[in-house]
Amino acid sequence: MTILYLHGLESKLNPAKKAVLEKYGIVIAPDLDYKNNPDAVQNVYEDNKTQPIDYIMGSSMGGFAAYHLGLALNKPVLLFNPALVKRSVVQNIPKFKTPGSGFGQVVLGGKDTVVDPSDTLPFLGDQLKRGFNYHLHLRAEMGHRTPKEIFEEEVKLFFEYKERKV
Repeated sequence: MTILYLHGLESKLNPAKKAVLEKYGIVIAPDLDYKNNPDAVQNVYEDNKTQPIDYIMGSSMGGFAAYHLGLALNKPVLLFNPALVKRSVVQNIPKFKTPGSGFGQVVLGGKDTVVDPSDTLPFLGDQLKRGFNYHLHLRAEMGHRTPKEIFEEEVKLFFEYKERKV
């Protein structure tokens, strides 16, 4: 199994979280420059559209990218505080020819001051109406950064749900 993990704007996938993901499969974690490349999402798509990717995950700006790539590649996504509505840098949203309806697990932190969950919730409601099937986990104690313990818990829940659906 292969997991494509997309980091946030000013972060990288840290070794502890990578180790969590490696329990479930091979991890591809490209180094993305969202600030200087407004086509980062399109570039990740072009680089990975023929790869055997099973799941796409991301945090913040990486959650934004993972959401769109999950639809384009018709893959399940796990998103942590995704910047779906507002972003501090310009990032073009590619027009994919055959977007899927999607499945995902979205984790929002109640104390997030970077990506306001109250902006994200109406967006997710609209996506639900379009057929995007997702589990929404509201973590009142979590801020923008996802602590390793919560990351590990949410990844485990994501894969447990996917196993039950098979």
